[in-house]
Amino acid sequence: MADDEKNPAREVITDYAQAHFRYFRTADGTVYAQRNGHPVARPMRSQGTTGSHRQELMVGLFRDGRGVFNGTALKEALDLIEALALTEDVQPVHIRVAPGFDGATWLDLGRDDGQSVRIHPSGWDVAVPDPREVCWRRTQLTGELPVPAKDTDGKGIDLLMRLCNFANAETECLAIAWLLGCLEPSVPVPAPFLTGPQGAGKSTGGRMLVRIIEGMSGDLRRAPKDEENLIAAVAAGWVTALDNLSHLTPELSDAMCCIVTGIENVKRALFTDGDVFRVGYRRPLLLTGIDVGVIRPDLAERLLPLRLERPRVRRTEAELWAEYTEVLPIILGSLLDLTVKIRAVEAETPTDLRMADFARLCAQLDAATGLGALTAYRASLDDLNDDVIEGDLLAQTVLRHADTIEPGAAQRMTSTGWLHCLTTLYTGEDYRPLPKGWPTTGKVLSDRLKRLQPTLAARGVLIDSGRTKEGRYLEMTRLQAPPPHEQGQAF
Repeated sequence: MADDEKNPAREVITDYAQAHFRYFRTADGTVYAQRNGHPVARPMRSQGTTGSHRQELMVGLFRDGRGVFNGTALKEALDLIEALALTEDVQPVHIRVAPGFDGATWLDLGRDDGQSVRIHPSGWDVAVPDPREVCWRRTQLTGELPVPAKDTDGKGIDLLMRLCNFANAETECLAIAWLLGCLEPSVPVPAPFLTGPQGAGKSTGGRMLVRIIEGMSGDLRRAPKDEENLIAAVAAGWVTALDNLSHLTPELSDAMCCIVTGIENVKRALFTDGDVFRVGYRRPLLLTGIDVGVIRPDLAERLLPLRLERPRVRRTEAELWAEYTEVLPIILGSLLDLTVKIRAVEAETPTDLRMADFARLCAQLDAATGLGALTAYRASLDDLNDDVIEGDLLAQTVLRHADTIEPGAAQRMTSTGWLHCLTTLYTGEDYRPLPKGWPTTGKVLSDRLKRLQPTLAARGVLIDSGRTKEGRYLEMTRLQAPPPHEQGQAF
């Protein structure tokens, strides 16, 4: 094509694109295209297994009678549009859940018409959000949700509990609290770990919880082999569910901690020497398994154990999922009703728990319903502390030594001195061999004790460090009484 014919084609495409689409950039510099009046945005550079902007622009030009253009004209037009978009205001894009104006939040139903749920303390309704308030990003993991039912009178929560095999009322209220947390874009929620005997329906229960948020296409996955693949899966959806875990490597455990509370990852941009791109993420995470072995203390503070039991009556998969599909609009409607109810309730934020936002949500749920979610959450953390201690011989030895310290008293030594003291206590008079992984230097011991600090503090033993003129030291203090939250935890 001659040069004088290229310019008109490029101008036709550019004029059509600017008339029918809105272009903007996100904080990381990615340019998105959004059809006028529609909340779904597509990245300019995406090849689009769910439909790229280049494809929708070509289809629009053809259907509106503007013609079929070659790749060169399209590329030149899109390059110009992308450059112009870099001067526009920054606006974030969201997957599934997003903050809105006036304290509202939005839930993407994944529908082609863009209909979403607006949740506000005054109520919820289904509407198409203003594109300048909410921009949705869709991926292959974005499933479609049914339009939630109105005026359910809470029946959906009861229907869900009857379909799942939760062991007791405490587990049920923790599952409800987690689902409520999934609808709060600014609240980090602990990762529920569905556990129980073989045949308790852990995978099925996990799918049911996930599909309330992600639609019927939501499913469980095997844990990726490395952190990079895990991050890719997490970034493409809202709830990430990992099935049948039997072992957690330190790397996977650390990655899960980052997913729950949020982190930013910086990587080199492809085909460049110095450019980088940033990926920030914080997502709800769900795990299933019978036993994952030793749990690291930092992950234990971010877990929410949900115990299931074997059902007395078995049902076929077809019957179970047919009923679930039928009642899903009612379940979602009841969950939205409960979300509105708790957002209208004020509650104090517990200051002694790591996941303070989730603890406050539990307190709001208790104030609105009287379920006792906060008490159940504290008890679950106490059980997890027991699991950490039972799997860590060093923690057990520290607690044995702490029993020899007077309540309220403190004992101070160098890290090397503590290593000798605890090693002597463990080996005993019969000099039993040290277990694999036992600290070999004072520095290693100091690092291990720092990681165990929250677990030991929950058992009334405080570990502190400092420096004097003589050098660095570790100090062990035994509290006079258990921490206040451990008192009166019985249901």
